[in-house]
Amino acid sequence: MVNKFVKKCPECGSTNLIYDEQRGEIICGDCGLVVEEKMIDLGQEWQQFREGEKKTRGGAPLSMQKFDQGLTTNVGEISDIYQLGSEKKIRKFFRLKKWQERVSTSIERNLRLAMAELRRVASFLNLPNFVKEEASRVYNLVLQRGLVRGRSMESVVSACIYAACRTYGIPRTLDEISAASEVERKDIGRTYRFVTRKLNLKITPSDPKNYIARFASILHLSPKTQNDALRILKKAESSELTSGRGPAGIAAAALYVAALLNDERKTQREVADVAGITEVTIRNRYKELLDKLGIEEKLKIKEFEQKTAKEKEKKSKEK
Repeated sequence: MVNKFVKKCPECGSTNLIYDEQRGEIICGDCGLVVEEKMIDLGQEWQQFREGEKKTRGGAPLSMQKFDQGLTTNVGEISDIYQLGSEKKIRKFFRLKKWQERVSTSIERNLRLAMAELRRVASFLNLPNFVKEEASRVYNLVLQRGLVRGRSMESVVSACIYAACRTYGIPRTLDEISAASEVERKDIGRTYRFVTRKLNLKITPSDPKNYIARFASILHLSPKTQNDALRILKKAESSELTSGRGPAGIAAAALYVAALLNDERKTQREVADVAGITEVTIRNRYKELLDKLGIEEKLKIKEFEQKTAKEKEKKSKEK
């Protein structure tokens, strides 16, 4: 127990002592010395909830990924039936469990299904926990305002996941979310725009730089190629080549150009498949980068050097 009635500070002798209730400390107001501090037990909160049972924890932390945030008390699980014994107790168990499901509201039933779908899609996309929490929070807001009505639950869940990814700068395209949720890309995009408009969500445009590391890892490109692609993107931004264009497309084109400059030959088909875009998009962005940033001359010099090196090698072999 902390003694709040210490007379004076042992360091400077001042009587201007301040008691911090949150930290349980007595601090000298003149020299800042912690005169006395409360010992805080940071161990687990073990409690005995039923007589005769072992001590257990108080439960999992609150989470928006659960329809009730983990606070609802359920009647029991089907596995508990074997511990009841008599047939009368078993019938009572099923009756209580049935009524618990009946008295649940439509919002609770919707959330139960939606959160299960959200966890499934997020697991497929390997999303971190904080993104899943943000997506769950957005879906709860959508449901509370009645914006789910007239739309499929799957499309709204996918739109919330995409909004959470955009909020935290996680590079996930609409095509990837569509493949994970089995909802058409067009429906996800339409629902996403509707949700952001109704909830007034301030989401910044996707940065093409966020896609570079991920695409380069899949294509097995070197760190130097990644750095060159980032430099190309920086020049493209200053020349306003990225505005009005898909971030995945411009990132893939920059990576394709950087790979050519570093003799890491990748076909447009390979890069397009990784980025989830068409070869036509790669070619268009590639030509824009060459024309506007003056990279074409570097590529010509590179090809000339390679050709010269091959000729020298051929002559040396002939000798």
